[in-house]
Amino acid sequence: MVLDRKKVACTLQVGGEVLPQVEEFKYLGVLFTSEGRMDHEIDRRIGAAAAVMQSMYRSVVVKKELRRKAKLSIYQSIYVPTLTYGHELWVMTEMVRSRIQVAEMSFLHRMAGHSLRDRVRSSVTREELRAEPLLLHIERGQLRWLGHLFQMPPGRLPGEVFRACPTGKRPLGRPRTRWRDYVSRLAWERLGVPPEELEEVSGERENSIRKLYLPFPV
Repeated sequence: MVLDRKKVACTLQVGGEVLPQVEEFKYLGVLFTSEGRMDHEIDRRIGAAAAVMQSMYRSVVVKKELRRKAKLSIYQSIYVPTLTYGHELWVMTEMVRSRIQVAEMSFLHRMAGHSLRDRVRSSVTREELRAEPLLLHIERGQLRWLGHLFQMPPGRLPGEVFRACPTGKRPLGRPRTRWRDYVSRLAWERLGVPPEELEEVSGERENSIRKLYLPFPV
């Protein structure tokens, strides 16, 4: 697979055998595409989470005999990891944030026994269940991964890719939001760390993240 916005033919031979070129492939459970976008992967995550909720709907989600604390534990140990697997790589645009919140609240509202007709706000449901906002969980993981990237020694592939500066001209139109630009802005907005100081303070990332993102009280 070649990472490029346009389709580029690339012949790769291993032991004299020509390997087929693909437009997408899975690596460690994450779907990568030749365009370098994560839209399809996020669609897969949301679909997988919906399938999990459907399979547990009667036995867990709406079962009145099951205590809310047990339901919340199942939600956090099964539903959330299914929905957010690989979230460290996501660029959280407003559309993605909205879709994640919809998927999150589709489980929590039903678990709390609320329907659309009740017109209960999401913040009220989270407070009632004492559930941490899922977007907070995602942002915490992304900032933690940023700190790992800065601390990686030379030669580690993720760190080398993170520090790489591609050459060439960008195509016409609005440029895509790079993950590094997104997470740098996130660190500035949430932690108050300007982009030029990120690497310097990366060693203190755990304390900073814990201080700002305290877990929701239970």
